[in-house]
Parts: sequence; structure tokens; C-alpha cells
Amino acid sequence: MLRFLFSIYAAIIFVATMLLIFPFVVIASFFGRIRGGNMIYRLCVFWADLWFAAVFISVRKKMEAPFDPDKKHIIVANHISYLDIPMLVKVFRKPLRPLGKIEMTRIPVFGFIYKYAIVTVDRSDARHRALSLRLLRSILSKGISIFVFPEGTFNETGAPLKSFYNGAFKLAVETQTPVQPVLFLDTFVRMHYGSIFSLNPGKCRVVYLKEIAVEGLAVEALKEKVFEQMKDAAIRHNAPWISNL
Repeated sequence: MLRFLFSIYAAIIFVATMLLIFPFVVIASFFGRIRGGNMIYRLCVFWADLWFAAVFISVRKKMEAPFDPDKKHIIVANHISYLDIPMLVKVFRKPLRPLGKIEMTRIPVFGFIYKYAIVTVDRSDARHRALSLRLLRSILSKGISIFVFPEGTFNETGAPLKSFYNGAFKLAVETQTPVQPVLFLDTFVRMHYGSIFSLNPGKCRVVYLKEIAVEGLAVEALKEKVFEQMKDAAIRHNAPWISNL
């Protein structure tokens, strides 16, 4: 019951803080996809700072390898919780463009902000997938990093990771952009994918793994290399969603 009540409180704060930044998002949307999108991302960072503080969730970074925030990357992370999207905005402070499901744009207020801050994709539509990839290439050409959940949806398997889609790795090879893998270790514990009413306060760790250069690698080889590095790190850090630990 306490967790349910806390989740209701967090949802109210979520909406209230979204409404707080919404007028500024509308204004920023008139400045175009790049400049306006960067402004909206900064507003989302401000929103994340407010919301995470209000719900008593602290973010802790662990660097297993150096990370240059000023360098252009394709950042990939595991996907295990509804909290992953707010988490990525909280963790990555410089403007980037996540790739996200088009269905989320249907949510009032949040959907409008989501549409301008994120590159949407309809995985069931080949034409839309191709359009999203062209847009991502354009964004990378402007020096802006991309964020992708290569599993595509929640990993409900009990394994360290689900199989990866090719999109992020195809883009990395085509644009010769290095891949930066990260792990969100505690979002599963803070908010289980089985219920939006499972939120609870505490720490959220993010682990930065070694950057992977793409020179000389084909798409499948790059995907496999990233998958193995992230899987091994999830096991090494005793990721709480792995059922056989």
C-alpha cells in the first residue's frame, strides 16, 4: 500500500513538473528540430532534476572507462523499466536525441514534449524506420549524440539482455560513430516493468562501460561485441533482473 501511495505522489509530481516546463517547450518548438530540440532537451534535464529530487531517487555514476561528454557517440543502454527514459535525461546532461517508440506521443502533454525531444520510430512500419534512420544520420552530422535502447522493449526474459536490433549498429558503422555502452542497474528495482505503481525511493546506479570503436567492424560483429560487453558487465554487477543469479 505504501508503494502504491508513493507512486501516486510521484505521478502527481511528474505531471505538475511537466506542466511547469510545458509553456517553454511550446516556445522552443518554434526554433526548429536542432536548436529547438536542444532547448527542449535542456528543459527536460531541468525537469528530471526536479522530479528525481522530489521522489528521493539519487543517481550514482560508476566509470569503468573514461567518458568524454563532448564527444559524439551512439549511446546504448539496457531497457528494463519505465524509469529508464527519465533516467537517461538525468544522466546525460548535454543535448542528445534518444530513439523512442512513436506510441508515447499519444500521451497528453508528455507526448508533445516527447515528440520534440526524441526521434520517434514505428518498428512495425519499414518506411517509418527508414525515415527515422535518415533523421538520426542528420542529427549525428550536427555533432549531436544519439541514445538507443537496442533491445527495443523491456527485457522480461530473466536473462542479462534481450537480443539486439540492428539499427543502432548499422547507424554506427555507416557514420563511423563510436558506440558508448551503459548499464542502468537499479531502475528495475526502483520501478518494476510489471507495474507503474511499483516506484520506490533509493539509489539508481549507471555504469559507463568501455567505448567501442567501429573501424573495421561489420554491423553483426559490432552488435555482438557490444552485446557481450554489456552482458558480461550485467553479470559482473549482479544485475537484479537476472533470474539465475
